[in-house]
Amino acid sequence: MGLLKAYNKLKSKQQKVDSKKGKSLSTTYSLLSTENGIALVMILILAAIALVIMGGLLYMITSSTQISGMQKRYKSGLEAGIGGAEVAYQFIALRGDDPTSLKTLLSSINPVITTPSECTPDSSSVFAGLYTGLVTKLMVPTTAWGTGCNSTMSIDPTDTTTYDMQFDLGTNPTYTVFAKIVDTVEGNSAPDYGLGGKGVVVSGSSEVVVVSMPYLYTMEIDAQKQIATGEDAENRERAKLSILYQY
Repeated sequence: MGLLKAYNKLKSKQQKVDSKKGKSLSTTYSLLSTENGIALVMILILAAIALVIMGGLLYMITSSTQISGMQKRYKSGLEAGIGGAEVAYQFIALRGDDPTSLKTLLSSINPVITTPSECTPDSSSVFAGLYTGLVTKLMVPTTAWGTGCNSTMSIDPTDTTTYDMQFDLGTNPTYTVFAKIVDTVEGNSAPDYGLGGKGVVVSGSSEVVVVSMPYLYTMEIDAQKQIATGEDAENRERAKLSILYQY
């Protein structure tokens, strides 16, 4: 009898334990299988993706606007530089005239000639004592330039010794152009006198025709917009050109 009571008591405890285990497993499965809160998670994920896409679109729009603005400023400065180069060509074209009046002819275009008077031919060259200033660079090859002639390629608008001439182009806006001859290669070019003085064919079989070898000028052009009140000097239109001109 005592053994039967003990068995029934043990069995009752085992049923209670099994009941608790079953309830625990059922609760865990219920929590794992429920979909409560999944909508919030999905909304947060989709919102994050949308923010990334919108941020990328805003960056692309902003960047394209900035690039367009930079291109516009550069193109404006480039056109001013090309116009300045056309004026500089006129200076070179004057080299065929009488050198003694060359400065007068240059000043008639009303530039600001900044080439220092110390720019003279080397004292040991055949050109010694013949020219000064900008005329030296126009008439004398670089190999015969004196120490006073600046032949570096850099142009500093704040230093007048780093460029040969300065002039303004346009109005509202106005662009300041700085031009500089950095290299001159001597040739045998001369002014075109047309057909004056000789015919169109060789006059004799023994006549030697001189091969034309043009002068070559390497120029640096720096064009920049004049700054108006309130404008940022760092963002103004500016362009630099390196030109090889054949005379």
